[in-house]
Amino acid sequence: MKTIQELEVFMTEPSQALVEDIRKLDGDLMIVGVGGKMGPTLAKMAKRAIDKAGVSKKVYGVSRFSTPDLRNELNAFGIHTISADLLKEEDLQALPQVKNIIFMAGNKFGTVGNEHFTWAMNAYLPGRFAEKFPESRIVSFSTGNVYPLTDVIKSHCAEDQPVNPIGEYAQSCLGRERVLTYFSHKNDTPMLFFRLNYAIDLRYGVLLEVARQVYNGQPIDLTMGNVNVIWQGDANEYAIRSLLHTDSPPKILNVTGPETISVRWLAEAFAKRFKKEAVFVNEEQPTALLNDASQAHKLFGYPKVTMQQMIEMTADWVEKDGYTYNKPTHFQERQGAF
Repeated sequence: MKTIQELEVFMTEPSQALVEDIRKLDGDLMIVGVGGKMGPTLAKMAKRAIDKAGVSKKVYGVSRFSTPDLRNELNAFGIHTISADLLKEEDLQALPQVKNIIFMAGNKFGTVGNEHFTWAMNAYLPGRFAEKFPESRIVSFSTGNVYPLTDVIKSHCAEDQPVNPIGEYAQSCLGRERVLTYFSHKNDTPMLFFRLNYAIDLRYGVLLEVARQVYNGQPIDLTMGNVNVIWQGDANEYAIRSLLHTDSPPKILNVTGPETISVRWLAEAFAKRFKKEAVFVNEEQPTALLNDASQAHKLFGYPKVTMQQMIEMTADWVEKDGYTYNKPTHFQERQGAF
């Protein structure tokens, strides 16, 4: 792929399974926080699936839309955009009643020194939102950061693993889940918590960061020596299809790829491709932030884009100096300080 347009066409192509699930889903869809890194392609995939299914459903996209470009782009795609600051009560109450909601609004980076805003976005707002939409299905994005660091060899975190979040960002994400669970019990609202680690897009993500470091001769920190990743298109499809698996009390679903990826191995794979030498600092620790997503794979099948495909596409993107968001994941962070 050479252009952003080619990348997004590939990333938003709906599978037949998604098209069939869209047909089963009654009501319109609203994506809250559509302006983030995953939201635009998720909205476009949903719209393409609806069109392919031949059904009549609206896709709403809610965001602050601080610049008009994305809003214009989504409108042109057939997505009904709504500009809103959801911490303002009048904006929240003005949202249309929609049966299906994917809730992606939240804050991560910049938490240190601005903890109050992160807690407001990640724990207070979801409660207000749940009060507004007691009869909707809600898939709420969460994170595998709510789990503790686990032994790389002995165990990964399945959904029944006790949570133990490190740092205020992860704690506030658990706060989101706890507050939403309260309203799910109170109003019998069907929900699903989408615990994701880490989505990969050629414009950002763990693979891009490692590839660029190798390509530019920069040292790779091995302290967080292992990671889980999933192609963003696959994660988006899982999120939309998860609307058919919401429940009260909420269902928890880990979402990532099937492999535990060695960061050292990954860097050496890129080094081989680029005909360069990978440079490392620090040593792998025995624990890492790792999720077991086998339940998601049972529900939706294995991700369609493989690890080798992601490596090849990322390497090609880096060699061609493709556009990037310049938004590091900070996946190496072990103290939860984002």
